[in-house]
Amino acid sequence: MKHPLVNPKSPEGDPELEKLVLFFNETLGFCPNSVLTMQIRPEIAYAFIRLNKAVMKNHGQVTSALKRLVGYLSSYTAGCQYCQAHTIRAAERYGSEQEKLENIWEYKTHPAFSEAERAALDFAVAASSIPNSVDDAIAENLHKHWDDGEIVEILGVISLFGYLNRWNDSMGTQIEDGAIDSGEIYLTKKRWSGGKHLY
Repeated sequence: MKHPLVNPKSPEGDPELEKLVLFFNETLGFCPNSVLTMQIRPEIAYAFIRLNKAVMKNHGQVTSALKRLVGYLSSYTAGCQYCQAHTIRAAERYGSEQEKLENIWEYKTHPAFSEAERAALDFAVAASSIPNSVDDAIAENLHKHWDDGEIVEILGVISLFGYLNRWNDSMGTQIEDGAIDSGEIYLTKKRWSGGKHLY
């Protein structure tokens, strides 16, 4: 794409949007252009933010860092380079160990990952594949390590990023400098380049 499908709305002079910018500055260090584009129809932006907060709230053993790694593998499977950079950045900001950030693609065998984490990440890849490849083996392994509420939380993250992957790859959302920085640090060995999101 030569430019984004729709340009993001400027937050300047919009008190409600300025509050959103502050919220995302805390979570990512910047307000995502995706949210600023959704803000052109504010009900979409606010509904997304409510869903985002609900999905990312921790109720059990699914940590904030693991949720972001689930989001990363989901986005990697879907191919959205915008969301890959955002999720790896958020995983770092929410306390993911350096060893996990640097070896996320080897999660099946790398000793930094627990069996419970492997089950969640296998689920993320299977649920994000087209066609969907969640089967009895994935489900049984998931139930060995996580209760029903935790499985709902994990699938909530996968589904949230399913929406964001479609939104950002279709919109051609311009990637922000902070996300580019994280992508260049952690993702280039897997051929991450920013893709269609750089202008």
